[in-house]
Amino acid sequence: MSTETGLTGRLFRVEFVDELRAIVREPTSLLFSIVMPIGMFVLFVSLFGKGNSEFGGPVGTQMVATFGTFGVLTVALLNPGTSVAADRNRGWLRAKQVSGVPVGVTLAAKVASALPYALGLLVAMAIASGLTGALTAPPLRLLAVAGILLVGALPFALLGLAVGFVASPNATAAVLNALLLPSAVFSGLWMPLEIMPGFVRDLAPFLPTYHLARLAMTPLYGGAAGVHVLVLLGTTAVTAPLAAVAYRRGKP
Repeated sequence: MSTETGLTGRLFRVEFVDELRAIVREPTSLLFSIVMPIGMFVLFVSLFGKGNSEFGGPVGTQMVATFGTFGVLTVALLNPGTSVAADRNRGWLRAKQVSGVPVGVTLAAKVASALPYALGLLVAMAIASGLTGALTAPPLRLLAVAGILLVGALPFALLGLAVGFVASPNATAAVLNALLLPSAVFSGLWMPLEIMPGFVRDLAPFLPTYHLARLAMTPLYGGAAGVHVLVLLGTTAVTAPLAAVAYRRGKP
């Protein structure tokens, strides 16, 4: 390992730990990005978890993938974006640039620091579903669901960063919530699409959030994953340059 690589690794670890602590220190962030999704899941799985899923078995197992998608997206979309916006507002991002810390390291740490919280959120949902007797999937398949969701959240984290580079902290939270909440409804993340109006079922396949949820279901129920992977790769191909352009044009 070269000296430069070792230094970059140490800087990343420092930034990563600092971002983990920053999330804990921000009660509002914890409420909306972690506590609210878990609370909603507990409510919905208690009410509907033992019903029959369209894929077979109890709905509570399917909800680990669909509500899990909503929970992971809430953390991955909101936390990095609002953190960048807050750093810009305080001038902290500029201070880090002057200090010589590579901006890429700072941004990577912001995205990576959201993953442990997202994983904890998924574990909490699986435990809640299990306690209601609505979880029939073995641990390895649940682990595969978690891996898909954590990796699949990358394009949405990039979108959060793009908004955070150009908007104020309050505006960033408002814009990202305005994107997330309708996407959750129209992708069937809260309620099964078969009970939704026809225009919602027609719209869902055009949303990347729908494809992430469907990809997360493949370890549980099988099915082709190719289209879902392609849509998510295409979304990354859009959000990555969008984040880069927003960074260059935004005021640090």
